[in-house]
Amino acid sequence: MHPMTHWQRIEAALQGKPTDRAPVALWRHFPEDDLDPAKLVAHTLAWQRQWDFDLVKFMPSGTYGVEDWGAVSAYRGSPNGAREVVQPAVTRTEDWARIGPIDPRQGSYGRQNQALAAAARELAGEVPLLQTVFSPLTTARKLATEGLFADLRRAPAALERALGVITEVTIRFALDALDAGAHGVFFATQLASWRLLSAAEYERFGKAYDLRVLEALRGKARLSMLHAHGHDIMFELLADYPVQMLNWHDRAAGPTLAEAAPRFGGMLVGGLNENATLRSGPEAAIEAEVREALAQTGGRRLLLGPGCVMPIAVPAAHIAAVVRAAQAA
Repeated sequence: MHPMTHWQRIEAALQGKPTDRAPVALWRHFPEDDLDPAKLVAHTLAWQRQWDFDLVKFMPSGTYGVEDWGAVSAYRGSPNGAREVVQPAVTRTEDWARIGPIDPRQGSYGRQNQALAAAARELAGEVPLLQTVFSPLTTARKLATEGLFADLRRAPAALERALGVITEVTIRFALDALDAGAHGVFFATQLASWRLLSAAEYERFGKAYDLRVLEALRGKARLSMLHAHGHDIMFELLADYPVQMLNWHDRAAGPTLAEAAPRFGGMLVGGLNENATLRSGPEAAIEAEVREALAQTGGRRLLLGPGCVMPIAVPAAHIAAVVRAAQAA
């Protein structure tokens, strides 16, 4: 088979058709530098030039969506490069009333799409580019940290009013991302887990707002990915989302790729255990994990990737092992 372009490879895989090799993409944070748009762009382009992945997930700080409402975050050495909220914007139930409309073209939100636009110009449309967008309920949790769960149950109206505001900002930010050159979004939900909420709670406070965002992108986004973070995810509640790709911790938390394949109509993204095999190796084990993931899916409708952002300490040799195994498959 003749070598395919990134788009040809992704689109064939989406349709379950043969590809010249297995599509692959890995992503990581660039802590501290991700606060500077120019540095984030430089890292994004260098990463893609080094590895020539089939998809670029733009990697803004995971707290960009709460800073304009007053939350304060810091990088405290997390192995995966993530920032933590150290001063929530919502510390009392009454504080939800202070979550009002903001302009996503300004401040922290604005910087992310300015940076994405610069990266998109350099990438020139040759590879799918996704802007990272957090679900409204995920943003609410970062605004209030663990206090969210109490307010969700004792003051649902206050939370729902704030979620409406957050949703409108999220929609405007996502549409701006498409205008800036993104082909879609990497839509991350961190609360669709049985460990955190009941199905009814997620339907009301999570899915209802998730779908408002994704519906606003229908017909405008060419390619989007849903990321379900955590253990014991509510797979059945997520499997009908209007996205082309679905990513979750298939190695660390399940369901397996083989279990998920008949339950989702698009492309699965995973197969690599980012906090174990990918980080620790050895290379032979990484290559075996790639082959086994392809065996689970018959090599169709799969983008080889991590279950979540990979640790920043993953050696280049381990990434090369993934690429090598994907090319050999």
